[in-house]
Amino acid sequence: MSTLLALDTATEACSVALLHDGKVLTHYEVIPRLHAQRLLPMIKDLLAEAGIGLSALDAIAFGRGPGAFTGVRIAIGVVQGLAFGLDRPVLPVSNLAVLAQRAYREHGAHQVAAAIDARMDEVYWGCYQQASGEMRLLGHEAVLPPERAALPADASGDWFGAGTGWGYAERIAVSLAGSDATMLPHAQDLLTLATFAWSRGEAIVADSAQPVYLRDKVATPKAR
Repeated sequence: MSTLLALDTATEACSVALLHDGKVLTHYEVIPRLHAQRLLPMIKDLLAEAGIGLSALDAIAFGRGPGAFTGVRIAIGVVQGLAFGLDRPVLPVSNLAVLAQRAYREHGAHQVAAAIDARMDEVYWGCYQQASGEMRLLGHEAVLPPERAALPADASGDWFGAGTGWGYAERIAVSLAGSDATMLPHAQDLLTLATFAWSRGEAIVADSAQPVYLRDKVATPKAR
């Protein structure tokens, strides 16, 4: 049975989750600007609680964005440092997908419009649908003004809005059955998605781990 570690620092929340011997352990804190100080101690505490060392890990999953530029970089830096040292593969997971998975876990939502406040009067946006317990992306993720956010063209049935981007709800022309604009990504749900990816053989080598910011003007260095 696989042992997987998942961590996320892409938003105000900092969380870690561990799958070992079929059991899941988690730690979650909302600690803006303290992720760099708290992440490694949280991982250490979780492993101690499980009674295992880092060498027991088969792979490490992380929130690859979209989210806060600095937060996503913290996660990738820690993951690459650990994975290189252990010679283990990594599993990048979309933070919008993690939000959708949390909405499914906590609210039973089978169709989720996930939105994260991207600042600069924009939202990170993705629409997800549940299939065999996994929230799967419909179409593409994007960063756009709230007014341009929309469900897939063939969307039907009830939709749930998850994430801080729904703070712009009055500007998003989408009808919802329910929403939670305070919801942040949780490593427990990242771990769930990573487990599906791991079973499909989607792990990659650590130096291939890349952030996904969606906003090119932030992520791409200007040409000299």
